[in-house]
Amino acid sequence: MSRIRKAVIPVAGLGTRFLPASKAIPKEMLTIVDRPTIQYIVEEAMASGIEEVVFITSEGKSAIENHFDYDFQLDTVLNKKNKTGLREELNKISNLIDIVSVRQKKPLGLGHAIWMARNVIGNEPFLVLLGDDLVMSDVPCCRQMIDLFDKVQESIVAIQRVPMDQTNQYGIVEGKAAAIERTYKIDNMVEKPALGTSSSDMAIIGRYLLMPDIFDYLGRATPGHGGEIQLTDSLMELAGRRGMYAYEFQGKRYDAGDKLGYLKAVVDFALRHPTLGQDFKEHIQKACEKIG
Repeated sequence: MSRIRKAVIPVAGLGTRFLPASKAIPKEMLTIVDRPTIQYIVEEAMASGIEEVVFITSEGKSAIENHFDYDFQLDTVLNKKNKTGLREELNKISNLIDIVSVRQKKPLGLGHAIWMARNVIGNEPFLVLLGDDLVMSDVPCCRQMIDLFDKVQESIVAIQRVPMDQTNQYGIVEGKAAAIERTYKIDNMVEKPALGTSSSDMAIIGRYLLMPDIFDYLGRATPGHGGEIQLTDSLMELAGRRGMYAYEFQGKRYDAGDKLGYLKAVVDFALRHPTLGQDFKEHIQKACEKIG
């Protein structure tokens, strides 16, 4: 039985939806309460049993790598000032997990970004976590997918139900319910279908568990819309060859790459914060009362 040890996190995008905030700061480093978005993503991978994370980066993304690195100068300053708690927290971040960075030299799409990880991943199944998608759940979303993989031993995409008038904003899965609860055997996938052309409301979110065969398909894929290598096309090839499942994960997903989705994540994560949550809840209640 194959074991999932590695995860790919593409972070090479420009983050244009967050300009001007993302002009000098990678969008993945924008803070949700007290830590950058990317840290939540890495912590989900770690909590799911992942041993190594592969960042697919680009020019201007060094802040992400630096965040997970050890900073001798900062550690020395905090030590001299007896900032023990803060020092321990920063050292914990630098020791979270083994990290490898691979540079995507040209913006050729998500499919190409994942293909760039082929030499690090090798011939084993792996996870893909998109840095824009946060999932709040009791059991990490990736852990749920790994548990399902132990049963099906095939590729899995995480899905959520969306209103039918929003299906044109997502990759949509079409398929039949499998024997395992919340699981569907995929018949077809359509990238942002025109409204009314698909009867499915099952939308793909930013979590994938993929067999290494995907690299073969990505390697010979031709550029599609916008001159980019589309992941969905290669997923369909893989599904046709050996089968693929869609899993309706348990939890709440936030599109942290969208301004409103980001703000929703900030509010919900702040409300659950162990030391700030109650005070923040009271502030929100008072603010809502003033607005009426």
